Amino acid sequence: MSKTAIITGAGTGIGQGIAIAFANAGYQLVLAGRRIEPLEETAKNCNSAHIQIVTTDVTDRKAVETLVQKTIDTFGSIDVLINNAGINTQKRNLDDISDEDWDRVININLTGAFNAFRAVRSQMKKQNDGVVINIASMAGKKAGTVGGAAYSASKFGMASLTQSINAEFRAHGIRACCIYPGEVDTPILDHRPTPVSAEKRAAALQPEDVAAAALMVAQLHNRAIVEELTIFPRRVVSK
Repeated sequence: MSKTAIITGAGTGIGQGIAIAFANAGYQLVLAGRRIEPLEETAKNCNSAHIQIVTTDVTDRKAVETLVQKTIDTFGSIDVLINNAGINTQKRNLDDISDEDWDRVININLTGAFNAFRAVRSQMKKQNDGVVINIASMAGKKAGTVGGAAYSASKFGMASLTQSINAEFRAHGIRACCIYPGEVDTPILDHRPTPVSAEKRAAALQPEDVAAAALMVAQLHNRAIVEELTIFPRRVVSK
């Protein structure tokens, strides 16, 4: 029987890479994101007939509940939730980030992951099985000016959410992992205040590297929990 994965932020970057990897592994996919066009592009790249697209703003709890219900109605189960939706801002240090940007980053990156988990937990408890994969960042291991205050806080929060899921729901068969990628060559690099050099982008991880890590976690036997996984580039480039 095929397993089903929901992927938020599936339209570009890491989310698209994860979708392609999981489709190639035979998963039924539900692709979620705010914009339909990137989701359609991801679905085309997956080359699978077992894909549903649901435009979803993860900060909207009713929309997230609709996403989950559509998944159950279409595929009958939710085996994997991948919380990948995330943003950052141009102005990101404590001295210059606006209140609105702080709220937006926390609401999408952290509260969005919380919303998605809360929406799937009943189905996963009913199944007595499920994997939650939270895509964080090395900024969730050590805060600094590159990721910025709100982004780092949101990624530290994802670690806490992961640990809380394992503490509260492992007896129900639900396992959670927080993946901490180093720099990945995705569109989010385009929004850094300081441009990223071509050399640095060439040395960065690719989305398929993070996707391979996520797939490994998802396919582990349900007796095992990998609570944290770090993955970062081999090459070190200063600028």
